[in-house]
Amino acid sequence: MPNPHVPSALPARHAEALELFTERVHAIRADQWDDATPCTDWSVRELVNHLTSEQLWVVPLVREHRTMKDVGDAFDGDVLGEDPVATWDQAAAGARAAFAEKGALDRVVSLSYGQTPATAYCAQMVTDLVVHAWDLSRGIGADERLPKPLVDFALREVGPHAGALAGSGLFAPAVDTPDGADDQTRLLALTGREA
Repeated sequence: MPNPHVPSALPARHAEALELFTERVHAIRADQWDDATPCTDWSVRELVNHLTSEQLWVVPLVREHRTMKDVGDAFDGDVLGEDPVATWDQAAAGARAAFAEKGALDRVVSLSYGQTPATAYCAQMVTDLVVHAWDLSRGIGADERLPKPLVDFALREVGPHAGALAGSGLFAPAVDTPDGADDQTRLLALTGREA
């Protein structure tokens, strides 16, 4: 079985995580966009907007070799517009294609915290999609079970950095993990969520 953290496997993991989140986006009812999510600062729409904006960044950073300064505030604010599902689908397709291009993961991208290997950037994107897929699932009352390969991937990403996550602002502070917790519960606890 190929290692999911080697460059050749990362685009597939990213595509799987995109598909997971896409399924949840397509399950949102018209009356749920303003509902709360476990991300206390974000409604369902705001959560989808955040993930959409993240995917929109991939093309200029990975394919076009642009910096965050070059792009500026193009993806700030509400990027979803009048058709949030279609906007998400388009952003996801663009990000998927950019990471899958030959040589894409050999590049270095310019992020807010400095020059970063595209492999690390892609892995972070996968983890964010997985955790926020759970948030969206809970927010809209969808199936909260996450695919084991994606949970395993995200745990390997989060585990070594669990202590620094809260300070980064990426996720809420970790919560206690119940005895005998499964991997999904452990992942959620490390990112400040109670299953």
